[in-house]
Amino acid sequence: MVIKIEPLDTRKHVRDSFSCGKDSLDNYIRKQASQNLKRRVATVFALFDELDFHVLAYYTLSSFTVDIAALDETFAKRLPRYPLLPATLLGRLAVDNRHKGKRFGELMLMDALKKSLDASKQVASLAVIAEALDKQALRFYEKYGFQPFKQNPMKLYLPLKSIRVVRKLR
Repeated sequence: MVIKIEPLDTRKHVRDSFSCGKDSLDNYIRKQASQNLKRRVATVFALFDELDFHVLAYYTLSSFTVDIAALDETFAKRLPRYPLLPATLLGRLAVDNRHKGKRFGELMLMDALKKSLDASKQVASLAVIAEALDKQALRFYEKYGFQPFKQNPMKLYLPLKSIRVVRKLR
């Protein structure tokens, strides 16, 4: 197996057999991702096997705004008092069931964080936002330093400043 991450190419990447066990995530990559790409509402990145082009995992990134009142006070107190601030939405992240346990989720998250940090040099963003579908996903994001929003503990954020610190340590 030779793996690679690149933007989803619906003519090249094989998506029809992708199954992570969550209908919304499975249907998204199979049916909706191509429409979101055409409409430019999300960029989809796929981890695939270069030998057969099957999608092993994927994630999406898009622009987002966050209400400053929803953020933890220790983070928000250092921000300008605009009602809405720029962020990056990690809208979906899924790993095919046949490839669970290979740390592909972590690989995809690290790639998404790196891309988000790099993009913030061109288009401002103060954090990466993710919404956990269940408790298992919540624990996954929390393990990497994501913090819950005040009003919705399943919605999380990771300040870009935190990503910069992690990258300097490597």
